Amino acid sequence: MTIITYSLLDTQMTLDDKAFFIALGKQVAFLRKESGFTQVQLADFLDISQQMIAAYEAGTRKIPASMLPKVAKLFAVSLEQLTGIDQQPIKRGPASTLQRQIEQIGLMPRGKQKFISEMLEALIKQQQSA
Repeated sequence: MTIITYSLLDTQMTLDDKAFFIALGKQVAFLRKESGFTQVQLADFLDISQQMIAAYEAGTRKIPASMLPKVAKLFAVSLEQLTGIDQQPIKRGPASTLQRQIEQIGLMPRGKQKFISEMLEALIKQQQSA
């Protein structure tokens, strides 16, 4: 029985697959940069290595279908926009500083997220009391 590995699947891409994954990788890179994330931060969010992100963005590795909804949600785009099915422009304009900070917090470990949330709650309560 033949065992098919991811690397074997990646080397056996059809020309259409290759074109699709190159375009998808470019789209992921564009959205990542537009959102102000590094490859390392995106890799941490997806629980994979930075090298895998680089390979996905270059189109040399297939992005698993199960990962696409998580990526689309992170970048606040539909799956159609992410995969290029919907050709409407996805440029959202520059994100506000607060929005970028919220996205960065979302990439942090749960413990740090909780700490920041508690700090914000305390500041909000203090402001409301004043």
